Amino acid sequence: MDAAVSVVAPPPATAPAPGRFDGGTTAEARLKESSIMIRTHAVPRPLRTGAALVSVAGIVLVAAGCAQTADEAIADGDATTQAPSAAVTETDEATTETETAEPTGEAASSGSIYTDGTYSAEGSYATPETVETVSVTITLEGDVVTAVEVVGDPQTRESVQYQSQFIGGISDAVVGQRIDELSVSRVAGSSLTSGGFNAALETIKSEAAA
Repeated sequence: MDAAVSVVAPPPATAPAPGRFDGGTTAEARLKESSIMIRTHAVPRPLRTGAALVSVAGIVLVAAGCAQTADEAIADGDATTQAPSAAVTETDEATTETETAEPTGEAASSGSIYTDGTYSAEGSYATPETVETVSVTITLEGDVVTAVEVVGDPQTRESVQYQSQFIGGISDAVVGQRIDELSVSRVAGSSLTSGGFNAALETIKSEAAA
């Protein structure tokens, strides 16, 4: 018996699909490969975004630095402008204090109550025997007694004694005192003569204040 021989026919040749090139690579495949290579070598998106943010932050910092520098310059200008005013104020105050601490002679005189000069008046007082009279002369300067003179006219022996004692001690009691502060009560043991002196003093004060 003859052996049966099977003949297998080769598959029919398939025509290449439209658009294929050597090696079976299509145009679409090549475009995909090119796109992959471009994306591989291009800068990653996160890196580009970070660089942009850094750039923007740098611009903001520079702008802030410029604004701060401008503000400092304005502040320095204000300080420079205000400094002379403070100096002028201090100088004016110092001048005012100096003028107040050292008043002139005219200012001192204008504060006086009485007019400077020499004034005379008489004052009377009573004793058990008679009425006696003394003549008083006072020199004033700035309301202060700078000189005093008392002249008596005694009518009795006792009056001679007491008036003499009073006249001898009155200068030490009143010279250098302000006339408004004088209140003579007894001088060298003489008390009644003081009444005549005080009466004359009131007349002198009235004349000096006019």
